[in-house]
Amino acid sequence: MSRLDSFIRRLCAQRACLDAAAAAIAAVPGPVLEVGLGNGRTFDHLRSLLPDRSIFVFDQRMAAHPDCVPDADRLVLGDIRDTLPVAAATVGAPVALLHSDIGSGDSAANERIAAFLSGVLPLLMAEGGVILSDQRLDMAGWSLLPLPADVRPGRYFFYGRTPTETVR
Repeated sequence: MSRLDSFIRRLCAQRACLDAAAAAIAAVPGPVLEVGLGNGRTFDHLRSLLPDRSIFVFDQRMAAHPDCVPDADRLVLGDIRDTLPVAAATVGAPVALLHSDIGSGDSAANERIAAFLSGVLPLLMAEGGVILSDQRLDMAGWSLLPLPADVRPGRYFFYGRTPTETVR
């Protein structure tokens, strides 16, 4: 498969997963958190899907298209290893949907960032919230949710809290 075909598949999978995640949180209160603004495509899509939600964006630096820049009070710039651990204070409420797209072509770096995210993201989440990531995460108490039918396994990762059994 060409790199162009792979890119197109990734973007189609990303859109399908964002659409599914937005539907999954319809009854879950709370803001949306976007980790990795990039050029702003997914932020722009999220704000069109969820116009009544506050969307907070965390990234290293601003590189978005001018039409896709979040309001200054919803944009946190800096190393996510510094900004995400204190994100609860920034967003002010448990997060209903968290989308993380910060992978790179460096598999060792991706493993390190996935390990970091696995420890910090669950702490930010609302009951019933979902996490969508371009990286496989290993989060205690969370499990993979079904992907949209047209998304190949391993292309994107969709997580929800693992239901706990009630002891009678």
